[in-house]
Amino acid sequence: MSTYMVERELPGISMGQLADAQKAAIDTSKQFTKQGKPVEYIRSMFVPGEDKCMCLFEAENADTVKQVNDTAKIPYTRVVEAMDLTP
Repeated sequence: MSTYMVERELPGISMGQLADAQKAAIDTSKQFTKQGKPVEYIRSMFVPGEDKCMCLFEAENADTVKQVNDTAKIPYTRVVEAMDLTP
């Protein structure tokens, strides 16, 4: 599986709404995995001064990550393959 970064612009989002979106991403990823489309939500970083959020997922392809976010109704601007360099 590869790592994918989901870029989001979320102007005016509250911390509660951000937490709800994160929970939706986690829950929907688990549903997809149970349905035979393996995908795992890894983590998110939010830049409050710019209203931007970057979320990392592991999946076999970008389309699965897009489908997860579309199903969870979480807006995004793009999904790109990325390298997670966390030690």
